[in-house]
Amino acid sequence: MAELRAAVGTTMGLAFDSHGRVHLPMARVLLKELEPLRPMFVEYAVVSAHINAMADLQRATSITLCIGERLHSRYDFRAVLEQRAAGLINPDTADVGGISEMVRIGHVAEAYDIGMAPHCPLGPIALAACLQVDAICYNAVIQEQSVGIHYNQGGDLNDYLLPESRFQVADGFLSIPQGPGLGIEVDEAMVEERARTGHNWRAPVWRHADGSIADWCGK
Repeated sequence: MAELRAAVGTTMGLAFDSHGRVHLPMARVLLKELEPLRPMFVEYAVVSAHINAMADLQRATSITLCIGERLHSRYDFRAVLEQRAAGLINPDTADVGGISEMVRIGHVAEAYDIGMAPHCPLGPIALAACLQVDAICYNAVIQEQSVGIHYNQGGDLNDYLLPESRFQVADGFLSIPQGPGLGIEVDEAMVEERARTGHNWRAPVWRHADGSIADWCGK
């Protein structure tokens, strides 16, 4: 991680995600080592079930901690906000029940002066929904997205949109779609073509050194 910071300098923001694979005692050590690198945030310093532990870590470190992709309603976020267990939350519009619930979560977080970085490694409809949330939640800080990402082999999310409504990344920014509804137009012919082919994607199996199954993705 230090080598990565040295390679990109201080002009690029770096965020680290442990996917909750680090246990509390080591998380304390790891966060202390990461502080000189000044990351934007560290996601899932410990698993989301340990809100009390994350609150202790947040008070002990200068790094902003992030949690949220495994939480699915404003009620799940209540303990995070009340205990100030994180300085940034990353709920997923597709997982919390849609735009209305996402906006509620964002507004409640704003009342606690906690930022929001919507989780979205998904398709164009989910991303368009997140961008509309970003447009009305003042505390939206950064938007996760998967345009051109490595795991979209064989089909990028822009492939499912008509050319005039495809997402364009310019200088690190995505524009808020301005068209009706979510602001995008789905290429229905492409959807039908890909549906005929289908897919067989499965999450990789992540194992510890002793062969036991571990948490792969944090979801």
